[in-house]
Amino acid sequence: MSIQVYGIPNCGTCKKAFNWLQAHKVDYEFINTKENPPTRENIQNWVKSLGSTPMRNTSGQSYRALGEEKKNWTDEQWIEEFAKDAMLLKRPLFVKDGIAVAVGFRDEKVIQEKLGF
Repeated sequence: MSIQVYGIPNCGTCKKAFNWLQAHKVDYEFINTKENPPTRENIQNWVKSLGSTPMRNTSGQSYRALGEEKKNWTDEQWIEEFAKDAMLLKRPLFVKDGIAVAVGFRDEKVIQEKLGF
């Protein structure tokens, strides 16, 4: 089983997820989206798996800087924006065996279920 966690190192939610994963002895690869932004193809696949709505980092400055028209954007328009600015992506994003399975870190049981352990 291969698990990647996409996010940024100074994100408080990511830190909680990292601590939880380590406490449960889950091997994972961290990918810093500031240093290594995801490809458009990756983002497109994530949106297919999760939808664009849960992937939006609505509390960030990048999101707030977008115009009101963002409320009517299609998934394709969101994919374009996510590809331009990875800070629009909610963090952390969990990918298991190449498939996005969860985003955010509120419910540990959901993450545990989605990661399959």
